[in-house]
Amino acid sequence: MKTTSDDAALLVGLDTPDDAAVYQVAPDLAVVQTVDFFTPVVDDAYAWGRIAAANALSDVYAMGARPVTALNLVGWPRSLDFALLGRVLDGAGDACEEAGVSIVGGHSVDDPEPKFGLSVTGLVHPQRVVRKTGGRVGQRLVLTKPLGIGIISSAIKDGAAGADVVRRATEVMSALNRPAAEAMVTAGAAAATDVTGFGLVGHLLQMLDGTLSARLSFSTIPLIDGAVELVRAGIYPGGSRRNRDAHSPFVDAPPLDEAQAALLFDSQTSGGLLIAIDADEVDALLRRLKEAGVDDAADIGELTDGDGRIQVGA
Repeated sequence: MKTTSDDAALLVGLDTPDDAAVYQVAPDLAVVQTVDFFTPVVDDAYAWGRIAAANALSDVYAMGARPVTALNLVGWPRSLDFALLGRVLDGAGDACEEAGVSIVGGHSVDDPEPKFGLSVTGLVHPQRVVRKTGGRVGQRLVLTKPLGIGIISSAIKDGAAGADVVRRATEVMSALNRPAAEAMVTAGAAAATDVTGFGLVGHLLQMLDGTLSARLSFSTIPLIDGAVELVRAGIYPGGSRRNRDAHSPFVDAPPLDEAQAALLFDSQTSGGLLIAIDADEVDALLRRLKEAGVDDAADIGELTDGDGRIQVGA
């Protein structure tokens, strides 16, 4: 597959690991495009629809852009009650309404396993795109949502997650990254990504791009209560294990036990933004996030000189 393009208007394409594509259509306007869908991560159909929408919108927010339209993508078994699909669409519709996004169509297929997501289009000024790379030595790293979603989603499927843990994870996944994105753009973020399938470490490694390293403090990383205990009880999903197998050679975390370290690699759904910002702007960013209701946001570490390694301290 060709990963480069000769089209000068394609500002962000397949040749970089950014969260969405960006195409310039005017001197002061670019279109942002992304797509995402997945099988149910919670039992409640409405919540699944809202989470899937929040997750798809997140890639546009991570680019510092404003989503404006979306298309529903549906795979649905004929044998499954279509009233449930209606609830899924309601959840997605409410999330998009909150985001100021118009759902303008979609596509459905007969599928033996239910799947749902969105194709999203956003807008941004070509010179204000926030890329995944672009961070600099000495900048701070801010994470806006807690980790543990993949572990809890696996526990839900196994019937091993308590009601409070499920409620909290659903709340985290359902929250839009809109206020976090608006705050980071105002604060002048140098780089950002959303933490999803590759986990915190995997997405941070993409930000480092082999030209920087990072130092994290585990005690400052927000975690969903109960996630570490679930790992200790034997709950750890396959995607998170694959992340750990692939990325652990780049991580030094001597103070952490195995369960704590597992959270660093946990695959997230509709996770938070990971933002690189100048040290003298981090307090202002955290204040804006707090004022916008992003209560879990935390300064978790800094970018350092190096070649793509992550040092995790207590």
